[in-house]
Amino acid sequence: MNNKTWLITGASRGFGRAFARAALGRGDRVAATARDVSSLRDLRDEHPGLLALALDVTDADAVRDRVAEAEEHFGRLDVVVNNAGYGHIAAVEEVTDAELRDQLETNVLGAHRVVRAVLPGMRERGSGHIVQVSSIGGVLAFPSVGAYHASKWALEALSESLAAEVARFGVHVTLVEPGGYATDFSGSSARHSNPLPAYDTMREELAARRRASVPGDPAAAARALLEVVDAEQPPLRVLFGALFGVPTPELVRGSYDRRLKEWAAWEHLTTRAYGDPGDNAGRPAGGRSR
Repeated sequence: MNNKTWLITGASRGFGRAFARAALGRGDRVAATARDVSSLRDLRDEHPGLLALALDVTDADAVRDRVAEAEEHFGRLDVVVNNAGYGHIAAVEEVTDAELRDQLETNVLGAHRVVRAVLPGMRERGSGHIVQVSSIGGVLAFPSVGAYHASKWALEALSESLAAEVARFGVHVTLVEPGGYATDFSGSSARHSNPLPAYDTMREELAARRRASVPGDPAAAARALLEVVDAEQPPLRVLFGALFGVPTPELVRGSYDRRLKEWAAWEHLTTRAYGDPGDNAGRPAGGRSR
């Protein structure tokens, strides 16, 4: 299929806007959502065929209605990009219960609502591609963004299960895992907890690292995404860009090497933690993990 029909959430800025502009620029059709639909006015002026929709992904009824509106308008949805979300920047100790719930509500449950709304149409047609905008923070974790990591690690697990479930229907799932980009992640769209003085030094060190880094170009990420969605067999996971000047694949390889070494160093406890197989003989198979 040469021309695709997209639904992109969180298209007011950053990756969402770059993805929409790239798809529209090659002649694809796009339904773009934003909480404030007026933020899409200039994009619609550039591309009159754009369908601009007001949507807050924390509103389940609105998600169902906007997906139905996009499907009715275009007749189908080929690529759905779950990009709506934000970063919460704070040490884990600083994050309140309400702040963590809000982070998960948008970044995980919001994406889940969109998936549930679009899957019936994709299953019926026997095709479709769901793109989940995760992060390098969906596979690694760094100080000061624990709540954000929790949301992206949850999205990764949810999406891996989803991919195994919907492959039989001809539906693909891809987790896009970007590094550091000029997307306003730590700017006006970010949220912060009340700071504790104990973490001031950590914040200063991280701010210095960010200032010394050159962020990636969202337009370049958008061009890369076009290659992903055009692939006959797209990947479940794909890393984009770099973080603090280090390519994301290099960061992941280093982290996984350390994990494997640590697991191996403590492997002598693995069997002992299971217990004596003879003592387990009368127990039910496939018991709970905890």
